[in-house]
Amino acid sequence: MTIKVLSVASEAVPLVKTGGLADVAGALPSAVAPHGVEMTTILPGYPAVMKALSRPRAVHAWDSLLGDKARLVVGKIDGHPLLVLDAPAYFQRDGGPYVSGAGQDWGDNWRRFAAFGRAAADVAAGAVKGRNFDLVHAHDWQAAMALAYLRFAPPEGGRRVPSVMTIHNMAFQGFYGADKFPALALPQEAWSMDGVEYHGGVGFLKAGLEAASAITTVSPTYAREIRTAEFGMGLEGLILSRGERVSGIVNGIDSAQWSPETDPSLATRFGVRTLAKRVANKRALEADFGLESGDGPLFVVISRLTWQKGMDVLLEVLDHMVGIGGRLALLGSGDKAMENGFHAAAMRHPGKIAVRTGYDEALSHRMQAGGDAILVPSRFEPCGLTQLYGLAYGCVPVVARTGGLADTVIDANLAAIMVGVATGVQFGGVTYSSLSDAISRTVAIYAQQDTWRAIQRAGMKTDFSWSRSGKAYADLYARLIAEEQ
Repeated sequence: MTIKVLSVASEAVPLVKTGGLADVAGALPSAVAPHGVEMTTILPGYPAVMKALSRPRAVHAWDSLLGDKARLVVGKIDGHPLLVLDAPAYFQRDGGPYVSGAGQDWGDNWRRFAAFGRAAADVAAGAVKGRNFDLVHAHDWQAAMALAYLRFAPPEGGRRVPSVMTIHNMAFQGFYGADKFPALALPQEAWSMDGVEYHGGVGFLKAGLEAASAITTVSPTYAREIRTAEFGMGLEGLILSRGERVSGIVNGIDSAQWSPETDPSLATRFGVRTLAKRVANKRALEADFGLESGDGPLFVVISRLTWQKGMDVLLEVLDHMVGIGGRLALLGSGDKAMENGFHAAAMRHPGKIAVRTGYDEALSHRMQAGGDAILVPSRFEPCGLTQLYGLAYGCVPVVARTGGLADTVIDANLAAIMVGVATGVQFGGVTYSSLSDAISRTVAIYAQQDTWRAIQRAGMKTDFSWSRSGKAYADLYARLIAEEQ
């Protein structure tokens, strides 16, 4: 029997992306398909999404979706079923999915994504003729209200379906003032501690976590971490109360798009058996960034420049890195003070540190293929994909021991090196001393080239495709559906 799942997400590759959520939402339909799951994705009708639809055909309409007209159109996303909420008043605007061209949050994000949740709830419950679903899977706060509407205001005669709420990053919760509640078209009973009310306001993610049949995070370690005050961001009590209903499933990567053997972005393609060819990519990357060649490792950073990512501590460690023979190529953007700090470091160490502000997908591939080690000093990281790409490309991850970083990288301690399973360098606590020690250890290991190549090969042989994770999601769906019957 085929399980039919409605995946509710605010972004998905290849149509729209601001972060890792899009990679996961875009990959899931193919990941679960071999395990008897047909997944339909529903997305907001941003300009880029509407433009990608060759001949949009409407299958449902709302005269008033929280106050504005909307329709549902059908399409395909990488060959899988796609539904798009065409609501021009909410989504047809310049700028990003969540922010204006000036970088400010849209003031009506609460209404935009409540309307998206209302529409998704209607679809999940069977409002569209001929489209029935066995389960609804919501991603992050932008989709969470779908589960609240299914619980407190299901469409008349709608089907009851189990649900999964996936947390990609607990730091983003969708919290708004109590004055927004009347406009959500929810019954008064939803304004409660086990509903949408949260610290006197409306909590979108909180509402989804309360309503979900099961909660997942994108790594087992993060599922444990969010039970604590340090990582729970105020919702640790709720997570604890859900007990065994909370679990972690590590994200996978698209091995078709991220393979050094087939990647068209690279100066030279290579594999685990042809690792010697990799040096051509390093030389090309050095030339691209204007860096000098050297005996020490070339570190790379591909990241948002934020406190969460530990970039403030990395700034403090750069002089030490250069002093012991390391060099750095950085691609990222974010906090302006941090951006300025990295540019200042590049001015201070010409030929040793180089910085590109912004994001460039093809360049990120070339950096993974040409860098010796990728730095991911995050204070918290629900899963992280950067280190997985590094493993696939022989770019040894140097990571903080947190979340998915801890789950996916095996530290190059003496025992792990001896048995040939080490894939990177881990360190505990994002401080100057811990990060500088990790960088020093990386430089020392790099000097032992036989050991370094063994670590590269172990990482490249690791399977972080979606195969195992896809089965884990499919098994969870089947269990939840069986519980409802």
